[in-house]
Amino acid sequence: MNVDMRSPTTPAGRGYGLVLFGLFFCSGFSSLLYQVVWVRMAFAHFGVITPVLSVVLSVFMLGLGLGALLGGGSAGRLSRRMRVSPAYFYGAAELLIGLGAFAVPALFGWGEQVLLGTGAASSTSYLVLSALIITGSILPWCVMMGTTFPLMMAVARQIAPDNRSSFSFLYLANVIGAMTGTIVAAVVLVEALGFAHTTLVAALVNFAIAAVAFAVAWRTPYEAASPSLPTVRPTVLAANLARLPAATEARWIEVILLLTGFSALAMEVVWTRAFTFVLKTTIYAFAMILATYLLATWIGSALYRLSLRIGRVASTEALLGWACCFAFVPAVLDDPRLQHDWMIVLASIAPFCAVLGYLTPKLVDAYAGGDPMRAGWCYSTNILGGILGPLVAGYALLPFMDVRLALVLLAVPFMFLAAFALRRVRAPRGMRLMLAVPVAALLVAAAVFSRSYEEGAFAAGPREVHRDHVASAVAYGVGMDRGLLVNGIGITSLTPLTKIMADLPLAAHAMGPSGPARDGLVICFGMGTTFRTMHSWGIETTVVDLTQSVIDAFGFFHADAAAIEADPHVHVVADDGRRFLLRTNRSFDVIVLDPPPPVEAAGSSLLYSTQFYEVAKRRLRPGGILQQWLPDAERAIAAAVAKSLVVSFPYVQVFRSRGGYRTSGGFHFLASMTPIPTMTAATFVAQLPEAARRDLLEWNGEESLEAFAQEILSERTPLAMVLPSPDAATAITDDRPFNEYYVLRRKGFLH
Repeated sequence: MNVDMRSPTTPAGRGYGLVLFGLFFCSGFSSLLYQVVWVRMAFAHFGVITPVLSVVLSVFMLGLGLGALLGGGSAGRLSRRMRVSPAYFYGAAELLIGLGAFAVPALFGWGEQVLLGTGAASSTSYLVLSALIITGSILPWCVMMGTTFPLMMAVARQIAPDNRSSFSFLYLANVIGAMTGTIVAAVVLVEALGFAHTTLVAALVNFAIAAVAFAVAWRTPYEAASPSLPTVRPTVLAANLARLPAATEARWIEVILLLTGFSALAMEVVWTRAFTFVLKTTIYAFAMILATYLLATWIGSALYRLSLRIGRVASTEALLGWACCFAFVPAVLDDPRLQHDWMIVLASIAPFCAVLGYLTPKLVDAYAGGDPMRAGWCYSTNILGGILGPLVAGYALLPFMDVRLALVLLAVPFMFLAAFALRRVRAPRGMRLMLAVPVAALLVAAAVFSRSYEEGAFAAGPREVHRDHVASAVAYGVGMDRGLLVNGIGITSLTPLTKIMADLPLAAHAMGPSGPARDGLVICFGMGTTFRTMHSWGIETTVVDLTQSVIDAFGFFHADAAAIEADPHVHVVADDGRRFLLRTNRSFDVIVLDPPPPVEAAGSSLLYSTQFYEVAKRRLRPGGILQQWLPDAERAIAAAVAKSLVVSFPYVQVFRSRGGYRTSGGFHFLASMTPIPTMTAATFVAQLPEAARRDLLEWNGEESLEAFAQEILSERTPLAMVLPSPDAATAITDDRPFNEYYVLRRKGFLH
């Protein structure tokens, strides 16, 4: 018989059911807060690179899997041996998770220092060692998170011994909590409190859960399992899943959970890259994908719980058939040629996630029957697939193939699962045909007719596609209309604006007491125009970019790319710019920053923060100048960037980007620890070497160099125009990424 702990029939059932549901809701809530914050901390300490994200997510899944196994094996045994309620162990696990909020930041900081001598972020040694340090830093706390499922199941079993569906009950609460945590973290907590205090909120939630769990343990001694909880009608679940001998059926469930976990989590990684063409790169875009995933999973889980109560549970064969159909939908609807918006893109993944939200707890309930040990083992197979999926997607699929093809390949396992499931039950030919027709139609549409942004669906003409584990770079177009997409986002164009990013600080430095610059650094490659301009000054030139695929597209935009890269005075590095500054022992006369647009892009604040400027200052020679480019931005964000520079450098100049040399508005900030010379058009031109003069006029038609210089320098802007009230402005820091989180501010809730 199946006991429903939410039943309102008795106060005991209703009260304890609500308590357990609330505890696991809060547990899921805090877990997502940790994931959001720890991913961002990992970026700050180890580089904004995809392997860091993949490792954090995979370690989360690994910890959940190990915890499920350990908790499942020990929950009942420890409780019986010590003759205490398993709620004590559950409370202890939550208490330990809360301590991780304080341990992980310290471990990440230590790991960053240890790794500074291991080479570029793209090197094998760095990738391996950083993965080990990240794993060691967060795995213990993730294991504790994993133990909470079987430990709470043991609590539920003590309170309601006949309950055989406690996993799905807790799964539903956890998914709702995780979805709420995703939304609240992105929309409220980080913007209002910052990352450090958001982590503190998560820790306080864990401590509160522990306190309530200890109270439950005190009120429900080991000997006092509640005998009075009501039962509901017998579940049909066993009947639906008892067509083969138990051992064979168990293996079949394990295979389904392994493959669905693998494909679903791998798809999530691919969706993140494929959907940026529509959703863009703000932190809210990633939150929307995850929230949609969790919302649909919640709906599926809720429908399963409802079907249990009414005794009409969908068959595994039908669910696999639906999953097979829905798995191909995102590859079809993500076609840039379709007139669609962000709602359609997100809706394309919802049916698939809802089916898995129904299927996963259904199978674990059937496998475990309420037993924590069996549930831990069964759920760990699903988590194992979730560990492998992101790694395969990030390292074996996305670096080598189009996102559309990757989505099609990841949907194929569902075809085999559905076909095998129908064959096992000897489904009628008509039923198999009903499934085969829509699946075949969707497969053909996704594999043959659909196109992705990587395949030139948005523009005709020449193009090159370069891929790596960080990003896909698409160079396209002809003449001055050539463009660059990175993960579907337009990054830059051929414009003199990007030349001025180097010319302004180099000319100012040449007029200063240190004379002409000897070497310079460009952070962010783009089309390579700024790097190429710096090279035209005849100095030692270094350029750093996260993505090798972007660097590889250099030749598409500039015919002299090969000759420039062959120059022994040129150094091209694939690394995180901030980490490069931390690990190098070199100093530079000029550092040029051109963070990727938009200014609200996720992770961009790590190149605008006061902590970054402190690192950059250590790599500037005396008299050195830093140029910070800021695209057109909200006034508050422009003021925040200016405030960060002003509190970091005593001397700051601002030039507004306007007139014929701009593709969009924005600001050139020049910052230094020493006074910056004031330039006129004549003095600016006088500093330019002959090659730099030719380079600056390359795309300016018949305009004279002096007239163009006057146009540039006439846009010098008083700092007070950008930063009218320094005391009122908020500086960007690693903890408070003001430019990335903005919903509350723009809605008038924060100032």
